[in-house]
Amino acid sequence: MPRPAPKAPVRPPCQLSLFPETAALVRVDQATNCWRFYHLSLQPDLFGGTVLMRQWGRIGTTGRQVCELHADAGLALDALARHLRARRRRGYRDRTSG
Repeated sequence: MPRPAPKAPVRPPCQLSLFPETAALVRVDQATNCWRFYHLSLQPDLFGGTVLMRQWGRIGTTGRQVCELHADAGLALDALARHLRARRRRGYRDRTSG
């Protein structure tokens, strides 16, 4: 009599974020030798606020980094959305995997 196969553990459902907390953008124009990246991410700070980390520069370098302190996550999400709109108007596109 064969033994029954063991059941896989059941994972609890995970809550997906309604608003993006990270973004990775690139702008590539080979005609003008423009190879740029722009990264945004939200991180909690030690005092109950939220930090918006912005990093940008030429692809293949570490670039520059700025940390913006915000009183709460809602203000930081608004700032992230504002930066995303501004970068997309300048020709940046979402980075695709692969």
